[in-house]
Amino acid sequence: MLFLNSIWLFAIAALTIPVIIHLWNIKPGKTLKVGSISLINAAAKKSSRSLKINDKLLFFVRCLLVTLLALVLAVPVWQRHANMTKAKGWLLIPNENIAGSYHKFKPLVDSLTRAGYEFHYFNKGFAKADLSKILADSPKTIRPKTVNYWNLVTQLNQYLSSDIHVYLVTPNGVNHFMGNRPHVALNLKWKTYTPDDSTSTWIQDAWFDQDNSVRVLQGNSKPSGTYFTNFTINSGSEAHSAFAINVNNGKPVIRFKSGDTTLINIDTTTVHFAIFTDKYAADAAYLKAALQTIANFSGRKTMVKQYSRADQIPTGQSWVFWLSDQQPTIQTLKKSGHFLVYKTGNVVNTNSWIKTTGAFNVTGASQQIALYQLINEQVTADQLIWTDGFGHPILSRESQANTYKFYTRFNPAWNDLVWSDDFPQLLYKLVFNNNIKEIKNRHERRTLDQEQLMPYSLAETHATVNGHLLNAKTDLSHYFWLALVVVFLMERMLAHRHKLTPDND
Repeated sequence: MLFLNSIWLFAIAALTIPVIIHLWNIKPGKTLKVGSISLINAAAKKSSRSLKINDKLLFFVRCLLVTLLALVLAVPVWQRHANMTKAKGWLLIPNENIAGSYHKFKPLVDSLTRAGYEFHYFNKGFAKADLSKILADSPKTIRPKTVNYWNLVTQLNQYLSSDIHVYLVTPNGVNHFMGNRPHVALNLKWKTYTPDDSTSTWIQDAWFDQDNSVRVLQGNSKPSGTYFTNFTINSGSEAHSAFAINVNNGKPVIRFKSGDTTLINIDTTTVHFAIFTDKYAADAAYLKAALQTIANFSGRKTMVKQYSRADQIPTGQSWVFWLSDQQPTIQTLKKSGHFLVYKTGNVVNTNSWIKTTGAFNVTGASQQIALYQLINEQVTADQLIWTDGFGHPILSRESQANTYKFYTRFNPAWNDLVWSDDFPQLLYKLVFNNNIKEIKNRHERRTLDQEQLMPYSLAETHATVNGHLLNAKTDLSHYFWLALVVVFLMERMLAHRHKLTPDND
């Protein structure tokens, strides 16, 4: 048994507390009634002290309670050792991709199996299985959930010693590699391939424009990248397009005529932008011009209006841009699905730039946008969308709401954003396509090459322990917690009984 937080074992020294309590044996003196004390000679004063444990069972239970508490805080785990097999190594394939992986690497898989390699699923737990039996049952390729292969390789590094040869066969889709490349000491050979369904086309969005034509944003993903294409379907031209327009439950929908026939609702609403300002009239003018530009570009039905009083803003706004140092009320926040506010606080001068590499980055934005002033505030739980060159927040989003905080201003005295060619693109990405990331993951087909996905190799080795492989540790904390609760209830019962029982000594 091991302890992950062994420093808490020093808490066992608290056993001195029940010892002191039980050895503090002070009893009141007894009164002896006599007829007369005239014949009793005065005796020399004597004192005695008794180090005596009154209730040994209660004393033992309290000591056990303190000891169990210290062990729980030390996080006990049990590490088992499994006998090392005579296998030359391990062959691992994800359960979801056995058919495709075997088809791509049949000669390699067959040769490794004949050479005595054990087959294990490349999934949590790395369960051992009989590959020949699995293949005889004609496994089907199942579309997997987004599993992070780098996390699994990190777990495998803790599971196997470095003298075991490991062959790993997986797809090379970019959605399986998230976070930082791991550092491992495995004897690893990783074979990857591009699945047969290496392209994906889907309808990202559709809406009616000012001329009542249908605009379609089509997503396209392939191993080399993901991009979007715009189409316009004018009245009467549907027959010559790849899309079919219908009505479903009273709402217009669109789908592909062939392939993926998923129905997508056509947006018939008007996008309402409200700009509120009091003293930032110049900022409002720059923002209004940019919003009108993206409205013309997208072709969406759009209304852009400016207000100088909060009570003038109608409810049901798509976006409210709050260009003021005043704080909006809760009632005002409820008037819009999305709310962007000027952040107030300590204004500092800076010599940096606006970095838009967060969730709403615009692909191809190459211009470096200079930054001169910002509100110097730290963000804890907010999602950072734009930052400066030093990582300070420029635009953030509250994690549980569609409220955005802007830490600079739409003004040339604060930055060059309003002069930048990327300004309308950044606004378009923010107000129209802020859900692209979630939708795109279902259709992601980009791939990583072998050099990008291979983990970093550590020089150290994981030696076997007495000829055994280290298995995963089993957490014993819940057992100790159960014992702690039982002992605590026992201690309370004994203490209560001790109070009710008179001491006849």
